[in-house]
Amino acid sequence: MPASILGEVGHLFETALARDTIIRLSCPSCGSGHVAQLLGDNGGISYVCTACGHSWS
Repeated sequence: MPASILGEVGHLFETALARDTIIRLSCPSCGSGHVAQLLGDNGGISYVCTACGHSWS
């Protein structure tokens, strides 16, 4: 087993950086990049802006 996940997938991150394909999520309400990803009770994913409190899925 690898010592870290980064050791296994680090090359994918480096490739994404090189291609500038990383998606930066921002709040649709205030435009802030301070967004947390949450796992809902039903297994769905939702997001909340830690700057203004807006939530969406």
